[in-house]
Amino acid sequence: MSTGSKSIAAELIKGAIAGAASVWVMDKITWYMYQNEDPKAYLQEKKAQVHGKYVADVAVDKVLDATGANLDARERWMAGRGVHYFLGMAPGILYAAMRHKVKGLDAGGGSLYGFGLFVVMDEIVAPATGLSSGPAAYPWQAHARGLVGHLAVGVVTDALLNILDKALPE
Repeated sequence: MSTGSKSIAAELIKGAIAGAASVWVMDKITWYMYQNEDPKAYLQEKKAQVHGKYVADVAVDKVLDATGANLDARERWMAGRGVHYFLGMAPGILYAAMRHKVKGLDAGGGSLYGFGLFVVMDEIVAPATGLSSGPAAYPWQAHARGLVGHLAVGVVTDALLNILDKALPE
């Protein structure tokens, strides 16, 4: 891979594309899991969530509180979706930029990357920043769904980057 700015820019764009697509796939998988899990687990998870909201929506609330800005319900929902996709695109960009430089980063066809995202984001960063409760507050189903979803993010991101490498040679 060239180290020129064109190559770096191409990697970043490919990472954003792959990251966004991987979030879409993750959502399909995790919503299927949500719809087929024990309703008691869902209620326990809702109780554990900060203000009964998903991480991205809590992040939007924190930004709005810090800035004093106001959004109507639709704008809040859209901002939450934007944050949700950003949380897949930003690591996808970083993964795309580093995958040819760090030996083993793409281990397991991206599953190591996905596992790392799950541990770092769901189990450490989100609780540490107040975007979620601590891991013990959630039922095992939430952790299993998060793990499966993030494994999908890793595998899809890696697979799409490999496809884009072949489709868009430098």
